[in-house]
Order: sequence, then structure tokens, then C-alpha cells
Amino acid sequence: MVKFDNDWDELLNGEFDKEYYLNLRKFLISEYRTQRIFPGMYDIFNAMKLTAYDSVKCVIIGQDPYHGEGQAHGLSFSVRKGVTPPPSLVNIFKEIRDDLGIDNTGRHGELTKWAESGVLLLNSVLTVRANQPRSHRGMGWENFTTDVIKLLNQREKPMVFMLWGADARAKKQFITNPNHLILEAAHPSPLSAYNGFFGCRHFSKANDFLRSNGLEEIEWSID
Repeated sequence: MVKFDNDWDELLNGEFDKEYYLNLRKFLISEYRTQRIFPGMYDIFNAMKLTAYDSVKCVIIGQDPYHGEGQAHGLSFSVRKGVTPPPSLVNIFKEIRDDLGIDNTGRHGELTKWAESGVLLLNSVLTVRANQPRSHRGMGWENFTTDVIKLLNQREKPMVFMLWGADARAKKQFITNPNHLILEAAHPSPLSAYNGFFGCRHFSKANDFLRSNGLEEIEWSID
């Protein structure tokens, strides 16, 4: 039984009894027994364990977890302290520095502080085989994360959705509540960051929106 120990438990009551999730669970049991899977099974839902539904201020939607040893720990784009920040995260830090003057570069890559302050770091797919990116696509996680996005969309208290790249933008159709702000850009990976991620100023735009709605800004420093 999946437990979040916050308001997600009630909101997702029944989700884990749906046919798609029961099939996904069978698949994952086999995968964790026979393959090297990231993140560890107890870290899969860290994003929602750390960021309760009512506390969400911003949603950053990733693709699937990092597939290198020791990288993924259940938060999109984040790696634990002691792990070298991957290129996409380095580019995110560069944009924050250029946008807000906050310099996270050269420190670490753990975004737990963001999660605890209301940034839901949610991948579209929550597990992956080692060294096989996108290997768990189409197995059911997309159903789960879409249902999460739909629940967030229903909330009246405003929040910001940052959609970077095609996988994240595919969720845009489920964000229809005019109370919320949608920010779109290219993915921050080195392959696309110069095609619309750098210069997007999403971090200051998010804080401007939150402030204009009487909500506390996000502190984008990682320390």
C-alpha cells in the first residue's frame, strides 16, 4: 500500500486499485527483481511525500528519472548531495542565476529544499532501468501522473506549472483552470537549452505570479 503521510493519501484513495496501476505494479515487481531500477523502490513517490497537495506552489514536470548509478531519488531533475549535478540541472541553475541572481552552481544538486517549500518535482514516468532512458514509458506511469495533474488542476488556490520539453508539454491539455499559470519552454538539456530554455525567466515569473496572488514566493536557492 502506497502511503504519502499527507493529503495525497485521501485524494488518491482508490487510484492504486485501478486496473492500469495493478498491471503497472506487477511489471514493477518483476523489474525490481530482475533488473537494476532507479530510483530505489522506497524513493519512487518522494516528490509527493515531500510536497503535500495543499502546499504546492509550483509544479516542475520532468521526463523519466536519471538512469545513472546513484542519481535518481524521486524528485525530477534532482540528485542527492555528493552526486555530480547532471547537465540539465546545471542549465537550470544557470537560468536561475541569470534570472534572479541566485547562484546554485558549483554546490550540489539536491532539490529537497525546493520540494519542502512547495515545488512538486514530478516526472512523467517515475521509474527507469539502469542506463536505459525511457525504458518504462508506456507501462502505466503516464496514467498516474496525468491523474495527479488533473487533481492539481482542480485546486482553487493558484499554482504555477513549468512545462519544459515535449513530454511535459503533453500534460498541458489537462491544465484548464484559469487560476493557474502555465509556463512553457524548451527542455534544459544541452541539446535544447539554447533553443528556448535559456532566457525563459520562469523563476522570476513564477514568483511574480505567486506574489500577485498573495502567496509566498519560492526561495530558489538550494541551501
